[in-house]
Amino acid sequence: MMTSQERETILARGKPETLWEGEPLLGSIYGEEEVEAAVAAIREAFDVTKGFGFTGPPIPDFEQAFADYVGARFAVAVNSAGPGLDMAMRYLELGPGDEVIVPAVNFMAAPLAVVGAGGQVVWGEVDPETFQLDPNDVEQRITPRTRAIFPVHMNGLSAPMDDYLEIAERHPHDVHGPLAVIGDAARACGGGYKGTKIGKKGLMNVFSFHTMKNMVTLGEGGMVTTDDRDAADFCRSSRFYGGATEVWGTSNVMTKVQAAVGLVQLRKLDDFIAARRRLAHRRTELLEGVPEITLPYEPPDCEHSFYLYTCLACDEWAGEKRDALMKSMDEEFGVRLLVANRPVYKDRAFLREHTQGQSLPASERLGERLFCVPTHPAMPDADNEYICAALLECVDDLR
Repeated sequence: MMTSQERETILARGKPETLWEGEPLLGSIYGEEEVEAAVAAIREAFDVTKGFGFTGPPIPDFEQAFADYVGARFAVAVNSAGPGLDMAMRYLELGPGDEVIVPAVNFMAAPLAVVGAGGQVVWGEVDPETFQLDPNDVEQRITPRTRAIFPVHMNGLSAPMDDYLEIAERHPHDVHGPLAVIGDAARACGGGYKGTKIGKKGLMNVFSFHTMKNMVTLGEGGMVTTDDRDAADFCRSSRFYGGATEVWGTSNVMTKVQAAVGLVQLRKLDDFIAARRRLAHRRTELLEGVPEITLPYEPPDCEHSFYLYTCLACDEWAGEKRDALMKSMDEEFGVRLLVANRPVYKDRAFLREHTQGQSLPASERLGERLFCVPTHPAMPDADNEYICAALLECVDDLR
């Protein structure tokens, strides 16, 4: 842990030039290569026989490169992760009463996709060490109506996909067979699991290239990965009105300019992740030993992408004192922490009404302790040290 003298020296340098948000508004790094790729794609689009396209090059090239990166057979580019999640749920053809188990500590996108596809959300508890959907809890919530397990690779760490897949085999649906396991990988692009990249395991995984994410395709974009040809064909068709598979669809296509930039970002992704991991590991060295804070845990079979550096305040600091810590970091030191996320039904009345009668006390308590410390692949070491020093100072003040 950082000594008090080191902390004093670091804080005396003054605040960083960058106001570090819990989720910086640009999560990756852009340079001239991205600009050149975008301009080249725009210039090519001047040709009236090519335009900006929605299926032509370099979109298939980006899809193939991404599939190769994660080790999946297929990848389908879409204009955002949200539509990708919707497609994944619609592929299951959920009927009234069909249940999908979703972690409560979550962003709203995954459970909304279940509701939008006609399914019933069943909230699951998360493991407080990893913030991933707890396999033991999942098994207890399975009923004859369960159709799918819908984990989130939360905050950059892989969910334990093999555990869910084993559960899915042990508890098949009477009509549809083994439960579908579909991963929301919006925050986890570039992370690893048991020697594979996130995106390989499960029926489908859905990625985001939103402006805040680990790689960015001009502010929006996404990808669905799968080894299942039928699932890939469904997503590829339904992203443009569903004509090829005669299903309902709308327009959720990626443009060639986004794909051109995506190819550049994908080539840099491992470097982005390596930078995040280096900063996170150094941060852990500087903060370890503080009894009031539990630092992120990385299972030995995973490679955390550290999209977010997720901590827990001690149980005695849950709620008001955790909030005071966040306020002090912002007002005194210009560093904004983030709660990502409280149980989603606490923040969305629509989802609360959809899941009336469901309550997860452990997840609710976790949501009162959780906070995320800013990280970014371009963060200077000096800023990382400042953030650690500031956090230690705030903890001391609150003792």
